[in-house]
Amino acid sequence: MKIIDLRNINFPTNKDEEFRKIDLSSLFKYNFKNNNDYPINLRESDKKIELSSKNELYKINQNLSSKNYELNIKEDTKEPIVIVHNLKDNDTINTNTLNITIKEGIKASIIEVFLSNCENSFYSVNRSFILENNSSLNYLKYQDINESNSLIINSIIDLKDNANIEYTNFELGDGFNLNIYESTLEKTNSILNINALVRLYKKSKSSSIFNTIHNNKNSISNINYKHILHDSSKAVFEAKTIVNEKANFSKVFQNSNTILISDDATIFAKPHLEISIDELEAAHSSTVGSLNKEQILYLCSRGIDKAKAKSILLKAFENEIYDNIKDKQIKDFISKFKRSDYD
Repeated sequence: MKIIDLRNINFPTNKDEEFRKIDLSSLFKYNFKNNNDYPINLRESDKKIELSSKNELYKINQNLSSKNYELNIKEDTKEPIVIVHNLKDNDTINTNTLNITIKEGIKASIIEVFLSNCENSFYSVNRSFILENNSSLNYLKYQDINESNSLIINSIIDLKDNANIEYTNFELGDGFNLNIYESTLEKTNSILNINALVRLYKKSKSSSIFNTIHNNKNSISNINYKHILHDSSKAVFEAKTIVNEKANFSKVFQNSNTILISDDATIFAKPHLEISIDELEAAHSSTVGSLNKEQILYLCSRGIDKAKAKSILLKAFENEIYDNIKDKQIKDFISKFKRSDYD
């Protein structure tokens, strides 16, 4: 089976503004032998989710997946809920949809781990996050997939009054990765924080697309991505935030920082703001460079060999994302994670 056989899906092409730097051809052309609507050990639901975006990649799941799952959190979580996905079947499209609701006044933590120990397989997953009034969620997506595999994750985020989500994305594997974030801040005092560390090797590719809308006052969105690109890897950061007339006194930030370890590594970063009011705080930035030679020289002058000096500087760069994680147990999970524990 080919993905292109899904005739009713208007797949994006490089003519679409958001996807003009993203090459999806490898997904369209590859012959997958199976479609696996793989289960999650959670309650099944008939509930469907709808995206407001013109991007139609989420319809892969609507066409191929017969099951939806619900995770309704009604009590504070004493430790993170951990969901591990580990592909085992070669040449397979793997789909599921999970709707996560954090009830009013609840504080929760969730970790999702996406792994693969196979060849030429493809994750296509939808995630919706509904945070009711005065609720908060710390969410970690940790991804480590093999070189020949792919992962597309569509995240739909809906924040009510005084709701707060801390979404952290760690991409430390290879393969093809596409993250699409749809975020609507309809209510007052809602807070969206998205932090990510993307570390790529070989010919791996990672793309992140953000569509964020501020529709009410005193809302905050902060997108902060850091890339470390080795070999001939490639990353795309495409962020668009719209601040409408009723979103007075909001705060809007977009930031992309990239270190290129190789001359063959590339990054396309496009932060973009559309603002219809004056009463707000807003900033966007994008930086690209290599490791600071003077800092390396300074460390070497203190008896540290060059390889170790580079490692220290890269670790300091990564720690800026790690230090933003507010949940100590999520930090501990990252520091102790070993892929071999799940093989």
